[in-house]
Amino acid sequence: MTPFKFSIAENPSAAIGLLSKNDRAAFLAGGTNILDLMKEQVANPTEIVDLGRLKLSSIIASATGISLGALAKNTETANHPIIRKDYPLLSKAILAGASAQIRNMASNGGNLLQRTRCSYFYDIAMPCNKRNPGSGCAAMEGFNRMHAIFGWSDKCVAVYPSDMAIALSALNASVKVMQTSGTERIIPFGDFHVLPKDHPEKDNSLNFGELITSIDLPKNNFAGHSAYVKVRDRNSYAFALVSVAAGFELQGNNIANAQIAMGGVAHKPWRATKAEAFLKGKPATKAIFTKAAELEMSTAKPLSHNKFKIEMGKQTLINAFELALKG
Repeated sequence: MTPFKFSIAENPSAAIGLLSKNDRAAFLAGGTNILDLMKEQVANPTEIVDLGRLKLSSIIASATGISLGALAKNTETANHPIIRKDYPLLSKAILAGASAQIRNMASNGGNLLQRTRCSYFYDIAMPCNKRNPGSGCAAMEGFNRMHAIFGWSDKCVAVYPSDMAIALSALNASVKVMQTSGTERIIPFGDFHVLPKDHPEKDNSLNFGELITSIDLPKNNFAGHSAYVKVRDRNSYAFALVSVAAGFELQGNNIANAQIAMGGVAHKPWRATKAEAFLKGKPATKAIFTKAAELEMSTAKPLSHNKFKIEMGKQTLINAFELALKG
């Protein structure tokens, strides 16, 4: 691990000020990802700005929804009574995402900023445009079984690892950030993470120095009909090969509204807009679920080792739809 300076911020403005003075500095919240990256020499910040004293851990309900403090722990969020009652999809996704020990440390804001678990990204001897822009993508012609089937570019085929964010995408969350000027901006969740295109080193739309202060969820009608399904190589907290977060609003046996996101298939949470549009207004039947899943997976572009993800994606979508229907 490269030596670094350790600074403690007393408030959000101070945190932003410290980071803004050093373009090789990084924020530290729970540390469950950044410390791994530093140990493996993937990330080498010269300064760590500790956020532990910032008062950003509250979970506050309002008439329009609920606000999740950026420094609230994943465990607190998943087990919060309002989350369990009104946003069970989020609770299920968080609990599928990591061991209890990690959830006890990991912060909500940090969860959104996780870097890919692509093995070529972590192997500093291999070329990786995400780690070292312009060096190439070893995964493109390598063992790309875990990699993207949607939205990838010839610069990067890595996938985004968070489970929590897949549910947040399906729930139309927004991310509130403090800018370096001290003013606030709100980023719709679909715009927060970005596809690789020509700049795979950029995971999200944050500007350097900006600080996530909360994640806000609007009210929804999915509490009774939602599901999170995660398919992985082993059941002990492995990253998703494919995951699906699905929420339905029903009118009788018809689907009045569907919000669906997929994980393990793209560089960002993949909103299943084709399936959503097809399901709206249709009866909740196995035949309709199958058609929606086939439609969503029809534009997938598999790599040499992950063609299986197309059928897996289809079946995982159908499974999630059926579980959401049951409630």
